[in-house]
Amino acid sequence: MCSCEEPRWGWGHCAPSPILLLSLLLAAPFGLLGEETRQVTLEVIPDSMGLPQNLLHIRAVGTNSTLHYVWSSLGPPAVLLVATNTPHSNLSVNWSRLLSPEPDGALMVLPKDSIQFSSALVFTRLFEFDSTNTSDVAAKPPGKPYPPYSLAEFSWNNITDSLDPATLSATFRGHPNHDPTRAFANGSLAFRVQAFSRSGRPAQPPRLLHTMDTCQLEVALVGASPRGNRSLFGLEVATLGQGPDCPSMQEQHSIDDEYAPAVFQVRLPVGRQMIGPAAMGLSPIRLCAVATSGFLPEAGGRESALPCQASPLHPTLAYLLPESPIVRAFFGSQNNFCAFNLTFGASTGPGYWDQHYLSWSMLLGVGPPPVDALSPLVLGIMAVALGAPGFMLLAGGLFLLLGPKRYSEYQPIN
Repeated sequence: MCSCEEPRWGWGHCAPSPILLLSLLLAAPFGLLGEETRQVTLEVIPDSMGLPQNLLHIRAVGTNSTLHYVWSSLGPPAVLLVATNTPHSNLSVNWSRLLSPEPDGALMVLPKDSIQFSSALVFTRLFEFDSTNTSDVAAKPPGKPYPPYSLAEFSWNNITDSLDPATLSATFRGHPNHDPTRAFANGSLAFRVQAFSRSGRPAQPPRLLHTMDTCQLEVALVGASPRGNRSLFGLEVATLGQGPDCPSMQEQHSIDDEYAPAVFQVRLPVGRQMIGPAAMGLSPIRLCAVATSGFLPEAGGRESALPCQASPLHPTLAYLLPESPIVRAFFGSQNNFCAFNLTFGASTGPGYWDQHYLSWSMLLGVGPPPVDALSPLVLGIMAVALGAPGFMLLAGGLFLLLGPKRYSEYQPIN
């Protein structure tokens, strides 16, 4: 059992916990939470010519609300999350405008006045560090950086080929357009998106607890040749900011559970966020993220989990992020972004070099993240550990009070 260090600007560190749980999901009005049932559908939206353009729409309809997740690999991979207070809201796409240099207004959720809040995440860069000569696991950055891969310059597969309505999942799989070192000749970077029609846990690790209000993303780097002998990989994730400053960070910790290899650290960026056309007050953003790695997904488990280093949210005003057409199409061009960086593994090992496999999972959804209750296994252990001594004390006390009494044969001395 361990906990993570206090967050700092730059590259944060979590050691030696193998799993880091971040929490970045949007708090919503109470009317949007706790829907007992949702009808969840997943579809690829073709362009005006009927050609697939890797625009995936997940629609979760409840009794009095609708959640829209719009995933796309146009530009860097990105997702829009829009929540409305009606079960009749729909997504409108103007393809000619979306594919133009100025896509403002090309994506809309109608009716506009039903939008309760909206936000976006953009996955901008894949980092690689050479940790060969780095012995300090707390080093920031964790090694000599190689030129990062811009995910806006990746080519992606036709998502229609991987669409699986039975599991409500689809996979964006890509590789760099320009790969002079042929690092991705036999490898790929995949973004697997999955929605859920009921609450529970997936069969595969890390088995994040989900509800119908959430959507899971698994990012997997498979088979790519590292540029160093002991390369560590990382990912840059950007979200909409609230001006020049980024939200402050709060930390929470939760008890270990059957599915949790260590103490969870939960970081909550709290601040005033623009949602839809106007600010709806204080709304913490929460993003659940768990890193696992090391073996094939079928064999993934506690022994294959990696340390995860994470940075606090920081402004991106000092450099330009690659633009996501769907984010600009929905929110317009006047947006500030905050970003955080994730790095997986440690210079002392284990790392990506062991199996050339790395995966990272997160949940994105509405409201507070699903709460892990104590599992039956943990409750049973606690009952035995705490109940047995108490039962022994109770039994001993009853025996002393109610058991046969023995009297001395000696007469008392006056």
